[in-house]
Amino acid sequence: MKEEKDKLKLVWENGQKTAATNTTIPDINFNAIINSLISLGPFYFYVVDFFDMSLSHVSSSINEIHGFNPGTVTFNDIIGTIHPEDMEFVAKAEEANLNFIYQIIGKEHITNYKSCYSFRSRMKDGTYCMLNHQAIVLTTDEQGGFGKSLNIHTVIEHLTKKNNHTISLIGLKDNPSYMDIKPSFNSNAFISFSKREIEIIKLISAGNTSTQIAENLIISTNTVKTHRKNINKKSNCKNTSELIRKCIAQGLI
Repeated sequence: MKEEKDKLKLVWENGQKTAATNTTIPDINFNAIINSLISLGPFYFYVVDFFDMSLSHVSSSINEIHGFNPGTVTFNDIIGTIHPEDMEFVAKAEEANLNFIYQIIGKEHITNYKSCYSFRSRMKDGTYCMLNHQAIVLTTDEQGGFGKSLNIHTVIEHLTKKNNHTISLIGLKDNPSYMDIKPSFNSNAFISFSKREIEIIKLISAGNTSTQIAENLIISTNTVKTHRKNINKKSNCKNTSELIRKCIAQGLI
């Protein structure tokens, strides 16, 4: 297990993707950010500093989920909860996440995206449950290296017990979003949702009809229907329930 943990750390360290200097978290509203990131289900959060792998701002709910003391828990403790059979995927997911950001999105947009993927995690009672990992980089150094990251882990066992082994990069501040990224991605191996499509998905998830969505966005009902058709085709979903379940599990809503 130690060897697998070391492989995961090397993903961040290789290629100088971690900050070379200590960075300072700006004055931010943690509650506002957390409310925009979490999925439905029990969750905890923490801030990891990639400069020295230290933790801060650890929520008390980590004790309820993993049994860890929020004042003494380490990053190694959290990594240690990953199911041994999922550790290789997590390492590949982190590597793909970094490559996608630096090669496709651009390092200048690092703080405008949250990365999401799922893995099995050991709970307080020793059983394993599916957990959704969401992370948003809060700070970078002058070279664009990762500084501090806000990570949120949500138990999604009630949504799915199966890992789809894909990564999502969800755009914040009206940026486009990317889903179904494979660890060995290429330029065509992912779903890209526009700002308008994301708006419509969120309105669908809130229970709005096509007519209500059209009124809300001041567009025609036919335009909404076209967007919905394109969204279902892109996501390979047969109906609204499947779409919402998939988008929640992948951190889009």
